[in-house]
Amino acid sequence: MKLRRVLLVLLLLSGFYYVTTHIASSGAFAPAIHRAFSIPDSGSTETTDSAFNLTEASAAPSFDTEEQQNIGVYKKALPSVVNITSTAVAFDFFYGPVPQQGQGSGFILDKQGHILTNNHVIDNAQRVEVTLSDKHKYKATVVVVDKNHDLALLQINAPNLIPATLSESTGLVVGQRVYAIGNPFGLSGTMTRGIISAIRSIRGPGGNPIEDAIQTDAAVNPGNSGGPLLNSRGEVIGITTLIANNGADQSSGIGFAIPINSAKQVLADFEKYGRIRSPSLDIVPLPIGPEIAQQIGLPAENGVLIQRVLPGGAAERAGLKGGTQRVYDGNTPVMLGGDLIVSADGQDITNEQDLSAAINSHRAGDTMTITIFRGRKKLDIKVTLSDAKDTTGKGQLT
Repeated sequence: MKLRRVLLVLLLLSGFYYVTTHIASSGAFAPAIHRAFSIPDSGSTETTDSAFNLTEASAAPSFDTEEQQNIGVYKKALPSVVNITSTAVAFDFFYGPVPQQGQGSGFILDKQGHILTNNHVIDNAQRVEVTLSDKHKYKATVVVVDKNHDLALLQINAPNLIPATLSESTGLVVGQRVYAIGNPFGLSGTMTRGIISAIRSIRGPGGNPIEDAIQTDAAVNPGNSGGPLLNSRGEVIGITTLIANNGADQSSGIGFAIPINSAKQVLADFEKYGRIRSPSLDIVPLPIGPEIAQQIGLPAENGVLIQRVLPGGAAERAGLKGGTQRVYDGNTPVMLGGDLIVSADGQDITNEQDLSAAINSHRAGDTMTITIFRGRKKLDIKVTLSDAKDTTGKGQLT
C-alpha cells in the first residue's frame, strides 16, 4: 500500500516536470504572457498592442519668421546684459549690522567696462557685484549717479566685453514690438516680449519725473530694473525702470522704461564735464494752495511763490523777484511779496513737484519760459537754467 502511494507521487512529479520544461519552452504559454504585459518581441515585424501610441516628427524642427526674430534678438543682446547684486548694511533691533542684498540688471556700454543701470538698483550700496552672461563675476565701481534721471554708471575690469548697440528713442511708435532682457526674481537671462503701449511722462521710483517714458506690456518684474528695452533689431531704446503694480510685487502688464536718448544726454554731460550737470532755477520756493492764496490775497489759487532768489543764479539773472515781507508760519519765517510761478513752458504749476518736473525736462544751459504773477500783473519770463553745482544756497530748486 505504501509502495503504491510512493509510485503515485513520483508519477505526478514526473508529469509536472514534463509540462513545465517541454511544453512551456516550446512557446505554448508565450502568447498569453506577451499580451498580458505588452512586451515587444525583438526582431519581430508584427504590430503588437501597446500602452503608448507615439507620433514622432519626420524631420528636425524649423522656426517660423517670428520665432527666428525672437531668437536673433536674444542671441545678439544677451552677451551685453548683466546681473547686478548690491549689498547694503542695515541694523537690527540690537544695532547689529545686517547685510541686505538687492538685485537688478544693466547693460555694457563699451569695452572699457562701463555699465548703465538704474540709480535705485545700487542706491546706498556698500558693495556692487556684476555677473556677466558667461557667469563670471566682477566687483563694480560706481562711477557717477544721476538721481534726477534715476541712472547710474558703473565700471568693471573684465576682458572681451561685448557692448550693447544703442538706438534712438525719438520716433518710437505705439504698437512697435519690444523685448526686455534682465534678471527678474534672480532668473538671469530672461527675455520677455511685448509692444510699446504708450509714450507718456511719469514719475520714477524716487518721485523724479521721467519725460517721454516708454510704456510696455512686456512682462517686467523686480530684478528687471536697469536692464535694456530693445527693438526688433536687438538695439537698446530704453532702460527698464519700474512697473505699475497696484500693490502687487509682480508684473501687471504695465511697465516703463527711461528713453535711451535721456541716458545719452546724461552720458554726454559726464564725458564732457566729468560729472552730471543738473539744471537749476536757483530759488527758495513756497508751495501755495487755495487757503494760503486767499489769506494773503494772491491772484491764483495754486502755484509756487518765490521766497528768495539765490545770488548770481538763474532766477536772479532773469529778473525774477523774491519776497520782501517776513512773516511767520508758527516758528518758521516765510518771505512774502515775491513772484508767484503759475506756469512753465505752458504747463500749469500747482506745486514744487510740477516745477521740478518742468526744470528736469531740460538740461543746464537750456532756456525755459516761466509765467508769473507779480502783484496782479501776469508776465512771461525767459530763464536760462544754471548748473546746480555752480550755485550754492539752502533750498534751491533744481
